[in-house]
Amino acid sequence: MTTPSVQGGAVGAEGVPRVFERFSVEQLHGFLRQMHLIRQFEEGAEQAYMRGLVHGTMHLSIGQEASATGVGAALREGDVITSTHRGHGHCIAKGADPKFMFAEFFGKDTGYCRGRGGSMHIADVASGNLGANGIVGGGLPIAVGAALALRQQGKPNVAVCFFGDGANNEGAFHESLNMAAVWKLPVVFVCENNQYGMSTSTERSTAVRRIAQRAQAYDFPGVTVDGNEFAAVAEAAIEAVERARSGQGPTLLECLTYRHRGHSKSDRNRYRTKEEIESWIARDPIGRYEQALQSCGLITPEQVSALVDDVAREIAEAVEYAKNSPAPDAASVTDFVYTRSPKEAAHVR
Repeated sequence: MTTPSVQGGAVGAEGVPRVFERFSVEQLHGFLRQMHLIRQFEEGAEQAYMRGLVHGTMHLSIGQEASATGVGAALREGDVITSTHRGHGHCIAKGADPKFMFAEFFGKDTGYCRGRGGSMHIADVASGNLGANGIVGGGLPIAVGAALALRQQGKPNVAVCFFGDGANNEGAFHESLNMAAVWKLPVVFVCENNQYGMSTSTERSTAVRRIAQRAQAYDFPGVTVDGNEFAAVAEAAIEAVERARSGQGPTLLECLTYRHRGHSKSDRNRYRTKEEIESWIARDPIGRYEQALQSCGLITPEQVSALVDDVAREIAEAVEYAKNSPAPDAASVTDFVYTRSPKEAAHVR
């Protein structure tokens, strides 16, 4: 069996990534802002946790911003996603507002799930975010069901399922890929392969060299890309989404990336070497995207600085909003147990 190669973004004659031609300069700047927003949101969440403002634990995706943003760039209104316990970036890439996310982290009534979901269970059905999931691989069958519903309703939309490398050895992974293939459903499976399922490396847990190879067993495309390169992720995601949207069925997109932090806040991180971590930090996706834009003459250092400062202001305001928001009324503890229509469930803020 041939091991799929790791694809980078295609480059045009002028040295500009071809996928950049699909977007305006304003959109390309917006993707950079989104990556910084994801990074600063998670750094802010980490600081809030250390200050005792967030209880329980959290799973940070710092270092994985290109996969969420690159896939999000291929989506449009009406498309839906399922996420993971490490899903803050997916939420933001699908349009979530950081202040409502922070409110959810802080257990406040203004949070996306009225303070009941916390870090691992944010959902916003109105924007197409069907929810994060604390169960490894739990979003896979949900995404397949969503894709089937889109097909039955005659909608020209797709479902995207984000999952980690640890989920590719779950039974739900194989069942979901098989059913999606049999029915040629409009779903894209996005594996964020950050090299470790908790503390176990993919080299020790997974028989195939590339997780994308597993698509061959279900007779649909499997593509492995450099998950720290925005252009590579966006280009592959656009192709996969267009394939799904045109009725050709699913794609398995594997994004090779790395989480800079441990599995969770309780992870002592003794299974990785300092040299390994530093080597991946040197390939940070945000810095690489900034460099790509600057080398193409699409952004100036001054514009980058202004963008980063603007994000910092938004994050600071979001944290204050969450801190000053009311806690849920204890009398409402049994409310919002059963689902309602997206219109009815839309939280009036």
